Amino acid sequence: MDFPSKLIENAVGELSKLPGIGKKTALRLALHLLKAETDTTASLAEALAKMRFEIRYCDTCHNISDTPECTICANKLRDHSTICVVSDIRDVIAIENTGQYKGGYHVLGGVISPIEGVGPSDLQIDSLVGRISASDSEIKEVILAISPTMEGDTTAFYLSRRLRDFAEVHISSIARGIPMGGELEYADEITLGRSIVERQRQAK
Repeated sequence: MDFPSKLIENAVGELSKLPGIGKKTALRLALHLLKAETDTTASLAEALAKMRFEIRYCDTCHNISDTPECTICANKLRDHSTICVVSDIRDVIAIENTGQYKGGYHVLGGVISPIEGVGPSDLQIDSLVGRISASDSEIKEVILAISPTMEGDTTAFYLSRRLRDFAEVHISSIARGIPMGGELEYADEITLGRSIVERQRQAK
């Protein structure tokens, strides 16, 4: 396809690098932005730049945040005696959208995957153990809400082994309402919410 403008061609090329955006969709977006008010395009560009360069990760749970402590960790109305361990930030958003869970989180930043060269030391596992073993810790339950894939199950098993010595902390996993091989972010809210509410405790 020949573009009449090199600038449009560059914009389409950059937009099409986004997940789920093909060349046709990228072209529609580029042409829409071209026709939009100047302030609209400028605001979008500014918002994207701020998101990329100013966003940080919570010092406690490793969720995305604008400040050293995310809004969930800072919320005194949440039940901080319960920690939901997830592999990815998108899983936090998916669970929050169910409206069924009011505890805290811990984002691992991935799952154990020897094929991809990801081991336990590459994830936020030590910081999770540190949170539980801290002298002022109020954590009483850890929910393992990790996608039921082979890598997810390996990660959950590893975490269960690492946390089994904390006798006062109950380890539970979400009920298998999520299909094997599925990803949390793609589950419907009813199924995901039921999985959280009907979580199962694991034997130590």
